[in-house]
Amino acid sequence: MTASHPPRSQSRVHLDGTAHLMESTSGEPAGRLRLVSPAGPRRPAPPALVLVAHGSRDPRALSTARALMARVRELRPALAVHLGHIELNEPLLPDTLAALGDTPGILVPLLLSRGYHVKQDIPEMAAAAPARAHLAAPLGPHPLLVDTVYDRLTEAGWPTAMDAATRRTSAVVLAAAGSRDPDSATDTRRTARLLAARLGVPVIPAYASAAAPTVPTALRALAARGRHRVAVASYFTAPGRFATQCAQAAPWIASAPLGAHPAMARLILHRYDQARATAQAELASA
Repeated sequence: MTASHPPRSQSRVHLDGTAHLMESTSGEPAGRLRLVSPAGPRRPAPPALVLVAHGSRDPRALSTARALMARVRELRPALAVHLGHIELNEPLLPDTLAALGDTPGILVPLLLSRGYHVKQDIPEMAAAAPARAHLAAPLGPHPLLVDTVYDRLTEAGWPTAMDAATRRTSAVVLAAAGSRDPDSATDTRRTARLLAARLGVPVIPAYASAAAPTVPTALRALAARGRHRVAVASYFTAPGRFATQCAQAAPWIASAPLGAHPAMARLILHRYDQARATAQAELASA
């Protein structure tokens, strides 16, 4: 390479001013100028977004995860979005991460609270990935989740207006999967408080397994307090055995799982952006 033909990387370095531009193009053939974009070097692609679903034997769960992935892609078409499962469904998360190669990823759990999967399973899978993978926070608690639960309740028949007498006999059981991790219950109670403020009636968190109270126990406790008009709000991302069991216990109405609600897609991208900003800050301070 002669002095009159510097490497392309050098010619790009001096394009931030008129004087430098004149220096870098002095003696260059006109064809070389077309190789340099007026906008300068391309910015690197953002990390891929990897949706991390739990996995289920119910085929509706996989359909829901794919529908959520499609909504996220509609909101941000330039972003690479992938899906991986902790168990039971393909692709499994380690396979999804391996397929990324050296592309960094942000893992967004389709989980509604902290627990063993968020604290142990997913970080271990991320640590074994060939590329750098950062874990985002679980989806809950967050006001966008409350928006979703509220919409699902109104779709099931919850009145948007309620007189004082009806309000005194009404309540909601927020039915969640349950976990032995106390942080999971803390997160679910936070969502219940947010939903109670939105509805103006008591909202009691209850669980399908591993935690107390169960949905039937919560319903009995509310009935003892004179709350007989009780809805069961499904606090599950997708349909499945637990969601079905909780809905069947409802004495009045039961809402559908959160599913591919538009607010869920916005929340996924919000968690992605939060985690990406944290990752960039860590790299800058390293």
